[in-house]
Amino acid sequence: MLTICLPTYNERENIRHVINQIGHTLNKIDIPIKVLVIDDQSPDGTGEIAEKIAAQHAWVEVIHRARREGIGPAYLDGFKYALNTEADLIIAMDCDLSHNPEDIKRLIETTDKADLVIGSRYTSGGSTKNWSPLRRAISRGGCLYSQAVLHTSIKDLTSGFRCFKRSVLEEIPLEKIRSRGYAFQVEIAYRVLQAGYRVVEIPIIFTERKTGTSKMGYRIIGEAIWKIPAIRIQAARKCL
Repeated sequence: MLTICLPTYNERENIRHVINQIGHTLNKIDIPIKVLVIDDQSPDGTGEIAEKIAAQHAWVEVIHRARREGIGPAYLDGFKYALNTEADLIIAMDCDLSHNPEDIKRLIETTDKADLVIGSRYTSGGSTKNWSPLRRAISRGGCLYSQAVLHTSIKDLTSGFRCFKRSVLEEIPLEKIRSRGYAFQVEIAYRVLQAGYRVVEIPIIFTERKTGTSKMGYRIIGEAIWKIPAIRIQAARKCL
């Protein structure tokens, strides 16, 4: 079974569209699918909309978290939930239509040769669409910074579009991951590498959201700046 984790906060304008598009991929994927919406008590009613969708589709479930804590804790709750089911593969993706559900099939197929598959904007063939020069510079700079500090060949460590084999998330000590923002993506990918698993990037086209508000902010960027060297130091001390 495949479980797709969709963390949400104020995504009422996007939630139906992204789930409908995922639904269109069901006929192309020869395994059962569960879409897990993880909502951080969105004040715009995203959680309530998700519940209505779940009432219409047996393959959709909703987790309501008590408060907004960041994308990292939301994903961790989703991963733990998936591991308590029969999920063999777990996909993480955004709920703002920046990740194309049509790419889910390619992520799954690549698990034949990888334990973690990353949908990459910065590997050959990957790109971003409708980004401002500033947004592109921040994202690309963050990836190059992470790559240099952690001494890894992965080009898109901050990508949020990923497919994990169950065995990887069972092995990684999820309880030790403390990152809340987009540093979470860097930290968990690095832990996968340190555990000796195979990581492969496939190219994707990342499209800027058309509705809603980006969650990227100075606090998230600031966390990444200090957190990434800390991850490296922990690894050197064998504390991972």
